Amino acid sequence: MEKDFQAMPPAGYAYAELYKNALLNDVLPFWEKYSLDWQQGGYFTCLDREGKIYDTDKFIWLQNRQVWTFSMLCNQLEKRENWLKIASNGANFLAQHGRDSDGNWYFALTCEGKPLVQPYNIFSDCFAAMAFSQYALAGGEEWAKDVAMQAYNNVLRRKDNPKGKYNKTYPDTRPMKSLAVPMILANLTLEMEWLLPKETLENVLAETVHEVMTDFLDSKRGLMYENVAPDGSHIDCFEGRLINPGHGIEAMWFIMDIARRKNDTKTINQAVDVVLNILNFAWDSEYGGLYYFMDADGHPPQQLEWDQKLWWVHLESLVALAMGYRLTGREVCWEWYQKMHDYTWSHFADAEYGEWFGYLNRRGEVLLNLKGGKWKGCFHVPRALYLCWQQFEAIATGLQ
Repeated sequence: MEKDFQAMPPAGYAYAELYKNALLNDVLPFWEKYSLDWQQGGYFTCLDREGKIYDTDKFIWLQNRQVWTFSMLCNQLEKRENWLKIASNGANFLAQHGRDSDGNWYFALTCEGKPLVQPYNIFSDCFAAMAFSQYALAGGEEWAKDVAMQAYNNVLRRKDNPKGKYNKTYPDTRPMKSLAVPMILANLTLEMEWLLPKETLENVLAETVHEVMTDFLDSKRGLMYENVAPDGSHIDCFEGRLINPGHGIEAMWFIMDIARRKNDTKTINQAVDVVLNILNFAWDSEYGGLYYFMDADGHPPQQLEWDQKLWWVHLESLVALAMGYRLTGREVCWEWYQKMHDYTWSHFADAEYGEWFGYLNRRGEVLLNLKGGKWKGCFHVPRALYLCWQQFEAIATGLQ
């Protein structure tokens, strides 16, 4: 694959330094200072702009994601004592309180660890497997390997019926499957490579990549659909026409990351094409930024928040574009990256109090004056900062 990075080394170093500094000196210190519950264990995620706690409930997705973040940094950067201590604080709390008697992970707990919301979705199990896999690697804890594998096997067992008895849709009338399941399973499986048998690893990766790029990708439009019929065909209804730009773009950098292992340039370029198609489809030409939800046929979306601008959607786009440029050298990736970078950094990063805002209205004004809540925690911002740092450092030094 021919690449031309003649103009990139200076910019690559500058961007790498920007992301590194933001991660280590801004975002991580915010969570280290305000989110830790040393008394009960785990983390507070409902933090206002200044870091003050406004709700003490603990959401399993975000608890596990913060364990993952600090464990991953121990594994990828350096095994700092305070990072490992923070990861342990969450892992021990979750191991004690996070699951029901059958080993299924709850959605939410009280501050003390009493269950609040039933284990209605396998994504709690997904993030538990991610978290404890990285924590086992960082801390050398054998018991954490068992927790990770039990959660991973739960995901495999439940993936064809993710909500199980908690599914509110009537069976068989309009069966659909969601992109979220294979895309997350693909990334999760790669995360757990060090724990899985090689045959399991390769089979799951092949199956999930095929499903994402065949069933959910509309080859004519080049767009990633959020929901399709079990055979991959489209269904003309709200859910069937739904385009979730952030999910589609995030899924594509997962696919690039997997394809890179085998130097599969065809799949990498196909994933880049999809990213570019989604960006062209979802970019708000009047106010800038990416819409949260869209209807594939241009009908009014059912989500009333469809035109909001969310932090994670833009961060996943930065990751995908930086990775796409690194792997292909395509100039259009670099052009889109600069456009996305300018919007994202000027609207979401909070220069006064640190960390990033999560929710903007269509015009790009802060909609919710918070740094964390039920859905935003210590995950998307630090992960994207770390990954972009690594992409630009690789570009600047000529590494592939």
